[in-house]
Amino acid sequence: MDWKREWKWLALILGLFLMCFYLPVGVSRFEHAVIESLALVKWYAREHVLLCLVPAFFIAGAVGVFVSQASVMKYLGAGANKVLAYGVASVSGAILAVCSCTILPLFAGIYRMGAGLGPACAFLYSGPAINILAIILTARVLGLQLGVARAVGAVLFSIVIGLLMQLIFRKEKEEQQRAQVVMPESENGRSLLVTAIYFAMMVGVLVFANWGKPQAASDNIWITIYAWKWRLTSFFAIGLGFVLVRWLGAVWWKVVAVGVCVVSMAVGFPENPHVAFIAGFLGISVITASQKGEMQSWFSASWTFAKQILPLLLFGVLAAGFLLGRPDGEGVIPPEWIQKAVGGNSIGANLFASVAGAFMYFATLTEIPILQGLIGAGMGKGPALALLLAGPALSLPNMLVIRSVLGTKKTVVFVALVMAMASVSGILFGFVCGD
Repeated sequence: MDWKREWKWLALILGLFLMCFYLPVGVSRFEHAVIESLALVKWYAREHVLLCLVPAFFIAGAVGVFVSQASVMKYLGAGANKVLAYGVASVSGAILAVCSCTILPLFAGIYRMGAGLGPACAFLYSGPAINILAIILTARVLGLQLGVARAVGAVLFSIVIGLLMQLIFRKEKEEQQRAQVVMPESENGRSLLVTAIYFAMMVGVLVFANWGKPQAASDNIWITIYAWKWRLTSFFAIGLGFVLVRWLGAVWWKVVAVGVCVVSMAVGFPENPHVAFIAGFLGISVITASQKGEMQSWFSASWTFAKQILPLLLFGVLAAGFLLGRPDGEGVIPPEWIQKAVGGNSIGANLFASVAGAFMYFATLTEIPILQGLIGAGMGKGPALALLLAGPALSLPNMLVIRSVLGTKKTVVFVALVMAMASVSGILFGFVCGD
């Protein structure tokens, strides 16, 4: 008998027993935190899994199938032109209005296809951080100073973090460059324009299906886009159907059948557009899974990302909800503790804001009303910026998935860089612009 192994099992069983024995059932804060965690994961499943993650999984799968590895390495690889690679990665969030979890399948896709660690990490940070609508709302709701600081800080952060990750793990860069030397150019007979249109259609569906309602009630372009979000989503969905038939070889009558089903759902459930949206992606799943060749490979790659990422995300959301609650609720950690810890512009307040923000889960745009309440409760300008720079780009669910892609060491370094830079930025901003 292997006693060393058996002692580990005994310790595990004993730990679980003690946890169950002393489970604080009957304590109101504990029970409320459990309800909050379940409520948060329910909201996440309804609002983000369907509208955000499902399209993101398909886009990530498409990267692996329809974009050659040589092309990814040429533009984002370790040996690619740094200005081009980091320039593209650092402004990607201006197009992708996604949260810290939705960016993960896309990040995993380009990284596994050969993107350099630096550009991939720049993309990972910038995707949820550089959101044009969020930055504009930050300026309007929280003040011009915070809005400008968030925009400038997010762009610079993505580049600096990417460069530092590449420098710290430079041995990986050397290995990737050697691999790129022998990487043959693959040809799939499809022009760059066709591939760009194909991805533009999918990104359009992802962006407009998740277009959030602006807080300001003024008559502007953002409210107009929000009012037309499902029409715009439909336009890109029709474009995607055309691309599938015209250039990717999908059976036309199957695509038409899916379109008829989606229209029927939209007419039958006009107040719940999610039904039609789900029908559309179920239809695409059936088409891609049943057709051999690239289409089936696309579905398989997307399904692989879903299996790897979704369970970790849901577990992370449960944990985040239990610890911190929903934006309008309380977890096991009293919100008063957080409010007291981020008051003023001290080093400790900035560090706490960046760490707390990194572990909290922020859906797109939800960080603004949360910060509005914290600022009203006495939060300093420096910690507010620190939370804005660390919070939307990271979360506990996000970290769990990053670890499965990069490994523990790189994940710890990436998270530490984000927290440290957010803290320093908050301290400087609080010193210059604080009351």
